[in-house]
Amino acid sequence: MEEKDLILRCQRGDEAAFEALIHLHEKKVYALCRRMCRDEDDALEAAQDTFLAVWRGIGGYRADAQFSTWLYRLATNASLDLLRREKKHGGDVSLDDEEARLDPADPAPQPEEAAERSEEQRLVREGLYALPDHYRQVLILRELEQLSYTEIAAVTQLDVGTVKSRISRARQALRNNLAASGNFFDRAASNHTERKGAETR
Repeated sequence: MEEKDLILRCQRGDEAAFEALIHLHEKKVYALCRRMCRDEDDALEAAQDTFLAVWRGIGGYRADAQFSTWLYRLATNASLDLLRREKKHGGDVSLDDEEARLDPADPAPQPEEAAERSEEQRLVREGLYALPDHYRQVLILRELEQLSYTEIAAVTQLDVGTVKSRISRARQALRNNLAASGNFFDRAASNHTERKGAETR
């Protein structure tokens, strides 16, 4: 059954259709929450909050916006709300190593390269999690979720100019965080983020 048909059935209170809709999007929602939150338990809670918000708000959903955009908004808001409630600070950001790279991996890295990349990933995760929530949100949506500026504007309900400015500031803040760990940012973060910054999608 197509997504739009499931949505229509959900709007009529069809719980079976809602379960099917969850199954269709649960991996994507959990992956986003996992990137936003510190650990698996927080990510699961945020994902559950997201789908609860979907169930409560599906009646008011209108097809003039993509369902995925609405879902991203609910997931990021649920994650940020959880982080604010618990007021957690410090430690490693909960990003899956395979998905969190800011640079693509070589097909078969040598052991030394693999060890270096693992350390870079750790530093990027720590630097990313140290960002303020509103910076981490847009940077994750841009760098990891690969959303366009227009899509991020729709998710965050900001204008495109504000999104671009916030992403630029977030990149600079991330570079500053990484610089505090040494010269890592010169070879890890800058290459990718500067390339992304040149895009105007």
